[in-house]
Amino acid sequence: MTEIGTLLDIIRLVVGIAILSYASYTDIKTRRASNLLWVIMGSIGGILLVVQFFTIGFEDIRLLLSIPLMIGFFYVMFQFRLIFGGADAKALMALSILAPLKPSIEGFPVYGALPFFTWTIFANSIILFLIIPLSLLVFNIVKKDIEFPYCILGYKTSIEKAREKFVWPLEKLVDGKRKFMYMPKDFDIDVGLAEFEKNYIKTIWVTPKIPFMIPLLAGFICSFILGDILFHVMNSFI
Repeated sequence: MTEIGTLLDIIRLVVGIAILSYASYTDIKTRRASNLLWVIMGSIGGILLVVQFFTIGFEDIRLLLSIPLMIGFFYVMFQFRLIFGGADAKALMALSILAPLKPSIEGFPVYGALPFFTWTIFANSIILFLIIPLSLLVFNIVKKDIEFPYCILGYKTSIEKAREKFVWPLEKLVDGKRKFMYMPKDFDIDVGLAEFEKNYIKTIWVTPKIPFMIPLLAGFICSFILGDILFHVMNSFI
């Protein structure tokens, strides 16, 4: 990789970190991320690809087919509700343009990363997101609130605090009995909490609305610096 190629990849890394960091901040504060962010990211990505084409070119230009393929993949996942939200899907689509190919920055060997680099970013983000249930389990063990499957999906809190935080209930009342809720996103939290209050129940299991944008940011950084996380994990056992 030439100096120009390295510079382009550094720009991609900096742009990705800057935009995903801001999106993570707004997602935490308001549960919103402006569409303008993804337009900017995709536009910069497109410009960088044009610059690369007219300067150093591509080792295999056919790999650019990953852009429409990955965009289509994330769109389908969003339509079938297999991905976390609209902003997350748009972020991944924009990343498909910003960083479609495996980068090469001196000092950062991206071991195990696929040529379709956006897939590596997505896979790393999912792996990092899975750390959350483990963290919740440890938290609940410390609190001595061990009740499966609740303790790996959320935590117990008061009805009053649940109203003040970004959470989904993991329980609902059916004929006066507490039942585990499989699809908390489809549940009206205000109605659910009111039902608990009517039955003089003061605490409830909830799951935090942790934006996927945060593990996506971490996955993006890890992909550029380390490569494929799963590759490193598997390699450590071989």
